[in-house]
Amino acid sequence: QVQLVESGGGLVQAGGSLRLSCAASGHTFRSAVMGWFRQAPGKEREFVGRISWSAFSTYYGDSVKGRFTISRDNAKNTVYLQMNSLKPEDTAVYYCAAGSSSSDYAFWGQGTQVTVSS
Repeated sequence: QVQLVESGGGLVQAGGSLRLSCAASGHTFRSAVMGWFRQAPGKEREFVGRISWSAFSTYYGDSVKGRFTISRDNAKNTVYLQMNSLKPEDTAVYYCAAGSSSSDYAFWGQGTQVTVSS
């Protein structure tokens, strides 16, 4: 069992940066694939990126590639999403998720709102 709590969301101007954190509890965190997703009003949930348990492998969605970076600190049971060059279309609720593989995210956080003003 893994419990996830996101933080760091807020309001930022276009071109700015934010760093989201996802604090995890549960002994399985260190072996979990961690993913970030987002959902804007009226839109489907969108994959943002993921990081392997070892942090050696990351993968990003096309819309954020080159602007967002995922990292993790297994000693702190925390995964981060560094978001740079933010655009208004990045506005969404951002969720972190944990799973045994990139196709099986069994645990989800409650989400944190990110709003990018133009």
